[in-house]
Amino acid sequence: MAYSEILYDVSDKIATITMNRPDKLNAWTGVMEKEVRAALIEASGDDNVGAIILTGQGRGFCSGADMNNLNNIQQGASSGGPTSDSVRAVDNAIPGGLALSNDYSLRYTYFPTVPKPIIAAINGPAAGLGLIMSLYCDVRFASDAAVFSTAFSRRGLIAEHGISWMLPTLIGPANALDLTLSARKFTAAEAKEMGLVQKVFPMESFMDDVRAYAIELATLASPRSIRVMKRQIYQAMLNSLEHSVLLANSEMPASFESEDFKEGVAHFVERRAPNFSGR
Repeated sequence: MAYSEILYDVSDKIATITMNRPDKLNAWTGVMEKEVRAALIEASGDDNVGAIILTGQGRGFCSGADMNNLNNIQQGASSGGPTSDSVRAVDNAIPGGLALSNDYSLRYTYFPTVPKPIIAAINGPAAGLGLIMSLYCDVRFASDAAVFSTAFSRRGLIAEHGISWMLPTLIGPANALDLTLSARKFTAAEAKEMGLVQKVFPMESFMDDVRAYAIELATLASPRSIRVMKRQIYQAMLNSLEHSVLLANSEMPASFESEDFKEGVAHFVERRAPNFSGR
């Protein structure tokens, strides 16, 4: 597929999706939304892809929704017309992706249904919808130049697209209230301290450091294990401990019968690199 507002590249078993509107700090548009989803579908179905990186071109990750779009929404609302289809839930789960509850099949919540790990490489400013996109990735790494903001309260908006659930789930209610009510800017160091990002790397080596982690996932971890564990963890966020234990108990026999389990034992015993099939 030809892309106009993102870049898509596959190398070393890593698919890199780069939001590509650097002059606008990669502000989010309807075209970008469709292209990111199409790229995630493409990466999901590619056996040569073991991990996915989502990042931004230039000095920004994603500054949020394009302000021209927000202005159009405001004008539509003031004239009594429809505001935006962004408030409508749509079935957006990845075709052939992980079977999760309907919570993960809405317009911006579908990232967890991608059967491969998604790493948000937050190279620069991430605000509003840009921050939300990073929350739905599996792991978040930031450069030391990254700056964050929820932004919504300073635009007269509310906590949208599930951030009111995802943010306190990741960093706790008090931190979530601080960041959403104030919409203040905060640094990568503070984001790591509260658990919003897992690692902070120097900007000079940022993408090399992120790729090194992604390559480990793509080459050393069983694709089958990754698929099952993603489904376990995201579903467990909505279920009881008992359900999680019973689900794990039901999954374990199939793991013992899998090709990846046999290879996982063999490569360890034989002291060699793994060659997982994903089955």
